[in-house]
Amino acid sequence: MNQNIYQFVAALASGVVFGLGLSLSGMLNPVRVQGFLDVFGDWDPSLAFVLGGAVVVAFIGVQVMKRMRHPAFDDSFHVPTGRRIDAALVVGSALFGLGWGIGGFCPGPAVASLSVGLPQTFLFVIAMLVGMTLYDRVWSRRT
Repeated sequence: MNQNIYQFVAALASGVVFGLGLSLSGMLNPVRVQGFLDVFGDWDPSLAFVLGGAVVVAFIGVQVMKRMRHPAFDDSFHVPTGRRIDAALVVGSALFGLGWGIGGFCPGPAVASLSVGLPQTFLFVIAMLVGMTLYDRVWSRRT
């Protein structure tokens, strides 16, 4: 089989496992995320455990990656090298945080939540895609 097919299948399998994990942990429900962000009200700590588990998995993955010469289905790892804090990073982080706090979703759970079929989820994903397209067509051209 072609290397691109292996890459596609590996990415698809990773996405399915990620989506299942989000579903099992209850993170497809934006009320849980908003409950985590409501630190002065009825705080829901469940997202802290999900994030902690993700950090452990990512840490193990990075340690394994450091011991490998190259990934299984590519010639090299594609790891970000930039370390500068610039306007694009700050604005993007602020927009991410606003969207996360208001909508209760970040991009991964939003796409996974499309399977639930709530109209609010579709609206969020459409707005997210419009924002990504605007960035790609306007802001990224200036930098």
